[in-house]
Amino acid sequence: MTGYANASTGALSAGENAADSTPSGLASVSIELRSVNSRFLDLAFRMPDEMRGLEPALRELITGRLRRGKVELRLTTREEAASGWPQPQTEQLHTLSRLEGIVQTWLPKAGALTVHEVLQWCRGSATAARPDDEATLEVARRAVAGLVEARAREGQKLVDVLLQRVSHLRRLADEARPLLPQVVARQQQRFLERWQEALDATGAASSVPQQALQERALNEAAAFAIRIDVAEELARLGAHLDEIERLLKAGGEVGKRLDFLIQELQREANTLGSKSAALELTQISVEMKVAIEQMREQVQNLE
Repeated sequence: MTGYANASTGALSAGENAADSTPSGLASVSIELRSVNSRFLDLAFRMPDEMRGLEPALRELITGRLRRGKVELRLTTREEAASGWPQPQTEQLHTLSRLEGIVQTWLPKAGALTVHEVLQWCRGSATAARPDDEATLEVARRAVAGLVEARAREGQKLVDVLLQRVSHLRRLADEARPLLPQVVARQQQRFLERWQEALDATGAASSVPQQALQERALNEAAAFAIRIDVAEELARLGAHLDEIERLLKAGGEVGKRLDFLIQELQREANTLGSKSAALELTQISVEMKVAIEQMREQVQNLE
């Protein structure tokens, strides 16, 4: 199921000052969560190496709320400074001056350091501030909560789509049921006609008693009618649709149970098509398979 959420320590609430949003001497942290469709839960973490120690806690936080989806967590940090410029220390400037003198002694043509180069070196050599672990986990909790809400909104839309497909399948089943007696009777009559043609062609009608031939023909016709009867398949399909509708309305973690029921729907539709002895039933079977395949694609997105 797709979704997106983000949170950071720099997010201010009403009446909060920017200077109070991140503790002094620490870095701010921002977390983005992206989720796309997947049958299983697949986690990917994009974060600085110095923050890797929090990965187990972050993984536990996500797995505690999500069951499906390919989820990517992107964690970025930024050191908070009032001016945004590094503050060179006396020791740093002495070191730079000494190194510059050594270089120019050996390389007289080397240019002098610029102010920008000095500031960049001081920024890089300074000890990077690290966000507070508890603050980072709190940001992660807010991001996960936002992702869950986003996925819930999309899940409700998917439920509406699936319920529409369930209604469509019910209509198709209702269209098929009145056709069954007509199809069975028509096929039985056709079978008896062909049976009689075969007897006449082989001359068996003159050597076998007529009553025995008639009984055998009726038995074969009845067996043929049983083979092409799809009432049982339609009844099972209706039961599966009832269970799918019940699960969708109940909510919760229903994705894997719906996967199984969709497979059963597909099996019943395939059997209906293979037993079909009339063009009308074949067309209904094809439409059912299309609707079931659409449901299967959507069900894989549900939690």
